[in-house]
Amino acid sequence: MIIDALNCSNWDESLFLEAQAGGVTCAHVTLAVWETARETLHQVEKWNRFFRDYPELIMRVTSADDIRQAKQLGKVGIMLGFQNCSPIEDDLGLVEIFHQLGIRVMQITYNNASLLGSGCYEPNDGGLTRFGREVVAEMNRIGMVVDLSHVGERTTLDAIQASEIPVAVTHSNPHWLSHIPRNKSETVLRELAAADGMLGCSLYPFLIGGPQVTLQQFCESMARAAELMGAEKLGIGTDLVRKCTPEYLDWLRSGRWTQAKSYGPAGPDAKPGWPEWQDWFKSPLDFGAVADGLRAAGFSEQETAGIMGENWLRFFEKVIG
Repeated sequence: MIIDALNCSNWDESLFLEAQAGGVTCAHVTLAVWETARETLHQVEKWNRFFRDYPELIMRVTSADDIRQAKQLGKVGIMLGFQNCSPIEDDLGLVEIFHQLGIRVMQITYNNASLLGSGCYEPNDGGLTRFGREVVAEMNRIGMVVDLSHVGERTTLDAIQASEIPVAVTHSNPHWLSHIPRNKSETVLRELAAADGMLGCSLYPFLIGGPQVTLQQFCESMARAAELMGAEKLGIGTDLVRKCTPEYLDWLRSGRWTQAKSYGPAGPDAKPGWPEWQDWFKSPLDFGAVADGLRAAGFSEQETAGIMGENWLRFFEKVIG
C-alpha cells in the first residue's frame, strides 16, 4: 500500500494513469492555498467532475475503509485537502460544511500568519490564536486532519498540545536534512511523536537539501527520525508538483498578500521556476526505489510497508474514521 500524504500536482488523466501505474493507493491532493470559500467551491466542483469522468482510475476517499477499497479495486484514492485555512475565511461553521463536501485535511496556515496562527516564514510566531483553538477543536469533533507542515514552531507546538486527537506534518522533513524554516526541529518531532502524530517526509528538492542529495542520504535521515520518533510515526508526503506552471509557483509564493516578486528560499539569483528534482525520484513510478532505499537503510519489511502507506492508514483510521 502506497499513501502519498501530499501531492500538489496539476492533475489530469495522464497523471491519474501515472499514479495508478506507480501503485499509489491514496494521494492527498491540494484544493486551496490562498483561495476564498467561493473559489474553493470551484475546486470541489472540478474534482467532482474528475470522479465522474475517470471512475476506472480514481475514487474519492473520506475514510480508512475507502482507502482499503481503493486498494482492492486497483484505483487511486483521492483525499481532498487544503494547504491553508483561507477557505473557511473567518467562519467556524465553514469547517463542517467543507467536511461535508469531502475535505479531510486542513493546514493551519501556509507560510504566513493567518487567523489561526503563524506560518514558518513569519519573523515572529504568536502561536495558535483564540480562533485557531476553536478551529482545532472543531476539526477534532468532525474528524479532519490538523496539518502543521508550513506552520511556525510555536504555533505547531501549540496545536499539538491543543488537539485532542493526533495531528500530522504531512509534507516536511527533520531540520537536520535541510535547515530551513519549512523543516521541523527535534523539539517538534519529539512532541509530535509523543502525541501519536505523523511525519510525512517530503521529497521536494529544497526540503531534502537539493537534487544532489542521494536516496541513501534521504533514507538515512529517515532512519535517524525513526530513532527519535519510532518508525511507526513516519510516512511519505512527496509534495510532487507534476505539470505545474511557473504561474502556479508565483501563486503559491505570493498569493494576494504581496505584489512584489516572491523568489522563495533560493533568492533572486536562483534559476526561476520549479526546482530540478533528484534522479532517484521524479514521479510516482519511483516509489519502488524509495522502498528499496528504506530497506537498504536498515528498515525491516514491516517498517518499510508502514512508512510507504500502512502507518498513514492507521493514522487516518484514528483521525477521520
